[in-house]
Amino acid sequence: MSNLEVHNTMEMTSGLLGNGIPEAMGQNRGNIKRCLEKYIEKGRRLMKLNQLMDELEIVINDLVQRKRVMEGDLGKILCFTQEAVVIPPNVAFAVRGNPGNWQYVKVNSSDLSVEALSNTQYLKLKELLFDENWAKDENALEVDFGALDFSLPRLSLSSSVGNGLSFVSSKLGGRLNDNPQSLVDYLLSLEHQGEKLMMNETLNTARKLEMSLILADVFLSELPKETPFQAFELRFKEWGFEKGWGENAGKVKETMRILSEILQAPDPLNIDRFFARIPRIFNVVIFSIHGYFGQNDVLGLPDTGGQVVYILDQVKALEEELLNRINSQGLNFKPQILVVTRLIPDAKDTKCNQELEPIIGTKHSNILRIPFVTENGILRRWVSRFDIYPYLEKFTKDATTKILDILEGKPDLVIGNYTDGNLVASLMANKLGITQATIAHALEKTKYEDSDNKWKEFDHKYHFSSQFTADLISMNSADFIIASTYQEIAGSKERAGQYESHMSFTLPGLYRVVSGINVFDPRFNIAAPGADDSIYFPFTSQDRRFTKFHPSIEELLYSQNENDEHIGYLVDKKKPIIFSMARLDIVKNLTGLTEWYAKNKRLRNLVNLVNVGGFFDPSKSKDREEISEIKKMHSLIEKYQLKGQFRWIAAQTDRTRNGELYRCIADTRGAFVQPAHYEAFGLTVIEAMSCGLVTFATNQGGPAEIIMDGVSGFHIDPSDGEESSDKIADFFEQCNIDPNFWNLFSAEGLQRIYECYTWKIYANKVVNMGSTYSYWRHLNKDQKLAKQRYIHSFYNLQYRSLIKTIPIVSDIPQPPPLPPKPLVKPSATRSSKRTQSRLSFRMFGA
Repeated sequence: MSNLEVHNTMEMTSGLLGNGIPEAMGQNRGNIKRCLEKYIEKGRRLMKLNQLMDELEIVINDLVQRKRVMEGDLGKILCFTQEAVVIPPNVAFAVRGNPGNWQYVKVNSSDLSVEALSNTQYLKLKELLFDENWAKDENALEVDFGALDFSLPRLSLSSSVGNGLSFVSSKLGGRLNDNPQSLVDYLLSLEHQGEKLMMNETLNTARKLEMSLILADVFLSELPKETPFQAFELRFKEWGFEKGWGENAGKVKETMRILSEILQAPDPLNIDRFFARIPRIFNVVIFSIHGYFGQNDVLGLPDTGGQVVYILDQVKALEEELLNRINSQGLNFKPQILVVTRLIPDAKDTKCNQELEPIIGTKHSNILRIPFVTENGILRRWVSRFDIYPYLEKFTKDATTKILDILEGKPDLVIGNYTDGNLVASLMANKLGITQATIAHALEKTKYEDSDNKWKEFDHKYHFSSQFTADLISMNSADFIIASTYQEIAGSKERAGQYESHMSFTLPGLYRVVSGINVFDPRFNIAAPGADDSIYFPFTSQDRRFTKFHPSIEELLYSQNENDEHIGYLVDKKKPIIFSMARLDIVKNLTGLTEWYAKNKRLRNLVNLVNVGGFFDPSKSKDREEISEIKKMHSLIEKYQLKGQFRWIAAQTDRTRNGELYRCIADTRGAFVQPAHYEAFGLTVIEAMSCGLVTFATNQGGPAEIIMDGVSGFHIDPSDGEESSDKIADFFEQCNIDPNFWNLFSAEGLQRIYECYTWKIYANKVVNMGSTYSYWRHLNKDQKLAKQRYIHSFYNLQYRSLIKTIPIVSDIPQPPPLPPKPLVKPSATRSSKRTQSRLSFRMFGA
């Protein structure tokens, strides 16, 4: 189908469900009835789209009849069904006509009667499969965050999802036209380090401001554009203007004219331009808590991967953007950025036990590490990201105290990362009343199939109930949400997005989410990161190459010896190398890639395979998934006799050498392969393409947007290893026929990066968001307060109870039990009272 046909079909599907579909079923009644009877013959179950289609093919084995059904209305509906709940004699379909648009319909297999369902009714049917008694409980807890957003505007088109900032600017025009005084009040609130910025109380009404702007414009027109602000600062102060408008007369005049036009006839373009100029963001706090957060020797350690690289590069770009803006505003302040993470005393030869660490390549940014504290004192050991939740409330309190001390005041913007960092950001932002952004990176609910429906099966291992609850809290607390791609928010036409999967879902036996998050919410924005261009640059830039690493990379790739850094070997050094680098976990799918390669004789004859990730010895890992994947990798090497064509390299922590490793793979005319089952963004894809390396990447998630399939690289299907490995083999066969074929895709990949994926573009967008959403928050403070009260209840009544089921890790070996003693009731000591006070610190509504 073309894009237009898909759009028309989805529009028609929505219409059919809105009107009911008996007429649509009349044409092929017999076949449809047999199909539904097939669905119900195995009794109650949850069916995915592939199961529905497979069983339809079994029932309707005549190709002509099947084609007729699939071309009919029911076939078109089935194509957009994400899942179906079978409760004989009924089948309930969850149909996703467009990203973010869901409709539910129940069809009776006996008489083909049709009933439209609400999302609540559909969830109750699904719950019957997992916890029937709870599903029938009329008092089962329902969570509805949308009930508190009824008065706020929403985007309406699926294609507009993620354009929140533009939408907000358009709505601000109407709000300012009705009430310009709100902007005056907001500008009067601007200050930093005790100094008023832009305006003082002399200009306390919109009328006074408009008149003074006219007076200032006449005055500035007489001055040379380069006249420094200091030359007329005193005159401006008399008129009610403070510093912050610009560094010279020309820039001050530009900013003032933009504001004058907004006050007279507000329009989105001028609103965007104005908020990009105001001095609002100086100090930023970024939370990234789990794993080993450091600048060296951490990549590849448990729970430590691309997010560390992302945040360090993010900080450099944000600091540069803030310095440029502050200078352009005519101010002398220095921005401060704190990356707040966990201090780990047992730091594995890293600096993760160092409290304050300057960030390399910056002037005013630092890593601040705060330890986890339990009743036994500071926790020394690493803690898995799945087990981290009981420590976060105390961590937030300790971190907040330290942040206020270092910054000598509140930060202007707090940004969370991942579930844990986002929750802590939410707690602190609510406590201090500051603007908050969240970055999910990867929401676990979409990474583990049926992790919501079957949460009880997973909870002892992954604690999904705590995690999903924390995600709901933080995404609803945030003032704006940063996503790297559209797919992260609203998915593709085939698959729901990470955030979209939180619109409506159930944890049977715990709570039913009838409205978790709305992907049409204007808080969603897309800001794609880039790669550090001082490390990741084209392999053709020979004068910039890090040649000092070439001997060690040669040994890493081709040495016949096996050691703690590499096992396996490559016999034919003339073959191109296909290469992958990731954490060794189930979702990243390195073992899947290895198995694809092992089974494809044609691919094995064309190229060598090099995987970088994890440990070789399972006993060296504390991560449950990694241990399983290590064992699987060894099994594959043995089963398929891969030695001679396959190299497994342990996780590499030197980013600079990794950059040169990409280029050395490009020298072999090889390719980078990213085979993840799902990838929220795909930073390694950006790194590889930035080095000119031809790239094959998963079609599930962000890489599907980064790469234009067949133009700047290739998409592969992680669920179909045979097809994916054949696609890679076809490419290298074509390269053997046409020597320029490889160069074409290398060049197109680089062009794609230069146009869309740089940190400069990213930083500009994020700082603009911080400024504009701070004002949006100011305008909607009553709705914000109401929602925070709802979140406060949810946090205290649900989250706090759930985390009590997660075991607290202890560094202290447990002694054998002592013989019983007579019971003596101790009196509370001052120390214990202080401890209790700290642990009962209430982050929401304290």
